Amino acid sequence: MTLWRTINTGLAAVILIIGVSTAVWAGNVRQNLAQESTLETIQKNQTLRVGFSTFKPWAMKDKNGDFIGFEIDVAKRLAEDMGVKIRFIPTKWDGIIPALLTGKFDIIIGGMGITPKRNLKVNFSDPYEFTGMSIIASKSAASGKKSLADFNNPATKVSVRLGTTAEKAAQNFLPKATLLKFSDEAASIQELLNGRVACLIASNPLPANLVQKYPGKLYLPLKGDFTKEPIGFAIRKSDPDFLNYLNNWIKVTNSEGWLELRFNYWFKTAKWESLVE
Repeated sequence: MTLWRTINTGLAAVILIIGVSTAVWAGNVRQNLAQESTLETIQKNQTLRVGFSTFKPWAMKDKNGDFIGFEIDVAKRLAEDMGVKIRFIPTKWDGIIPALLTGKFDIIIGGMGITPKRNLKVNFSDPYEFTGMSIIASKSAASGKKSLADFNNPATKVSVRLGTTAEKAAQNFLPKATLLKFSDEAASIQELLNGRVACLIASNPLPANLVQKYPGKLYLPLKGDFTKEPIGFAIRKSDPDFLNYLNNWIKVTNSEGWLELRFNYWFKTAKWESLVE
């Protein structure tokens, strides 16, 4: 009886030690995760570093050389709510995810569509906006084309921005067409204006704005967007604290109506055009 009592007492002591050790280890893990979070680094450095690429009206330069646009407004509001300064880091779109992963900036705020392929490399926040792809066509190179099927043939050249969801949409909806890929938005537009491609695939309001600006050269063959995609913030993996903050920030700004207000200004009005032209 004394032997069993001794054994039970020993087991209880071992279990107690394991329990305490596990609790201490879990606490240390939580503390380390918090310390390693990008959120902590931003607070420590008092600066939010934002990676983005220029897409009208997501982000662009005004007449004074300053960056403006929907994503610029979003990034500035995010930094303001965090109580830190902001630093914009322009980056070529086809290299923006590798740049994030190597620590060149803290977050991508650049109209990035949430896709399974991208999600393998980065974590996405909840969507804070939705966008869709549209086709804008050349009157000289695509006369009479009025449907996706009309553009889906090897003789049709289609201009897209390299590494974007516009490129993916073109591959999915126009698999037989000949795609010309450009790393620069201006170059992809110029090909269209010169009549060297039949159409350009891009997210609105770019197609609508281009038609309004060049009515003699361009037209919209479809009545509306042919895709719908969620837009989210992209951050490095294994950072639950930062992701939690971003998701809650989106909830709050959505509930205030602020995101909708800024989106409507940049995507549903032309008031900003005088700032860049």
